Amino acid sequence: MQNNTFSTLFVGQNLIRLSAVDSTNNFLKRMVSNSEPLPEGTVIMADNQYAGRGQQENTWHAEPGLNLTASIFLKPAFLPVNRQFRLNMAISIAIRNALKTWVGGHITIKWPNDIYFLERKLGGILIENSISGNQYKTAVIGVGINVNQLVFSPQQVKTAVSLNEILQENVNLIELLAEVCNHIEGQYLRLKGNSDDLTKDYLSGLYKFGQIATFKDKNGPFKGVIENVTPDGALVVATAGSTKAYNFKEIEFITGTSEERIEKL
Repeated sequence: MQNNTFSTLFVGQNLIRLSAVDSTNNFLKRMVSNSEPLPEGTVIMADNQYAGRGQQENTWHAEPGLNLTASIFLKPAFLPVNRQFRLNMAISIAIRNALKTWVGGHITIKWPNDIYFLERKLGGILIENSISGNQYKTAVIGVGINVNQLVFSPQQVKTAVSLNEILQENVNLIELLAEVCNHIEGQYLRLKGNSDDLTKDYLSGLYKFGQIATFKDKNGPFKGVIENVTPDGALVVATAGSTKAYNFKEIEFITGTSEERIEKL
């Protein structure tokens, strides 16, 4: 479906809206695998995503018709394969900035892919890359944001939040998607051009960056401070005695007040 309501050059100009799908990322990847070329910036939006996925195959639950579940097709062939995390940075900055236009502030990205409002999860990002040899071919950007959902599962009720809960009013999903697409396009074009300050911008909105926090790795809990994220996406955490870079799933945040809660990164 051609779309003329988004004020973008290409992201969202080819918008396909589905009533139900297993996963917008899966649907878009199936389209990419077909022989017909797909325009860069194509967006798949689903009213009901019944088998959504998060990082490392975690399940993403979204109540039908109430949340934003969408995927965006990009061709970042200009990026070196060993710098593909820079796309994650650009997308994270874009979604953070888009959401700040709605709530004003307190939006952070919890490494590597969660979207937070204060201490609660507002959404998530899942980027699936296609690489051939040393060539970065395509990227499917999955975005899930809790929008108008007010009832969460018992496991999520203390950790999840929605825009409706924050703003105390319904949010139009298409208007939100248009804002997200506009910011993603802007940051993507920035990534193509002069993106020297991208890491600094990313770190400025990173959850717990520069703060003493409690973590857990294979050796147990410890206090540390997030100092950086490496070009290939590892989280650099400093402790009293050393500094170490952690890859995905090698470290956990330990959060909570009266009742300690562990959240896997």
